[in-house]
Amino acid sequence: MIKKSVSLLLLALVVSLSFGQNATLKGVVKFKGEAPKPRLISMKADRQCDAMHGGKPVEAEDVVVNQNGTLKWVFVYVKEGVKGKYNPPAEPVVLDQQGCWYHPHVFGIMVGQKLEVRNSDPLLHNIHAMPKKNKPFNIGQPVKGMKSYYTFTVPEVMVPFKCDVHPWMSAYAGVLDHPFFSVTGDKGEFEIKNLPPGTYTIEAWHAKLGTQVQTITVKAGETKTIEFTFERKK
Repeated sequence: MIKKSVSLLLLALVVSLSFGQNATLKGVVKFKGEAPKPRLISMKADRQCDAMHGGKPVEAEDVVVNQNGTLKWVFVYVKEGVKGKYNPPAEPVVLDQQGCWYHPHVFGIMVGQKLEVRNSDPLLHNIHAMPKKNKPFNIGQPVKGMKSYYTFTVPEVMVPFKCDVHPWMSAYAGVLDHPFFSVTGDKGEFEIKNLPPGTYTIEAWHAKLGTQVQTITVKAGETKTIEFTFERKK
């Protein structure tokens, strides 16, 4: 019993040391220039959708500039340099349809990880995934609470989603064979943890503003900070 306890403690120590040798990449994605006015979307084509928002238009999420001058919905990931194989998490990534809107607008998922497509609205939605490398799918979910599950088989950045019933709905998935990715939020920040020491190509992807890349080198236990800056295309 004592030997078993000692072995478990040693194993925990090895795991702890191994994670301590990995690096963390943090950063922010900034927007340069005058922020564009939010594009307004009317949902009056569907009375139920329109009623969910009190008859008011909804701000599109294609270019969202935060109050601090940063960008939301930027997919930041390691494009090159990752070695080894990584198993996908057991828990699924959820793409929810609520208020005739996809939540989230941009997300990351690993190859082999389940994607749970959920309908939280009391009306028909149609989920149309349009990958170029993976197998596309196009299904209807007419009942509130319906769930469908899918997995992607190869990496692909990015996979667009749309709803054939409500053309204003859109989302994007970054499919990778490793867990080193992040999506910027209301402060434009991203964080990639447990990155093994090495040299990597980091890409920041935005649906309307394109991509930017940087090459970085991280050391064991290091926390490195970088930033990207996007501006409107002329």
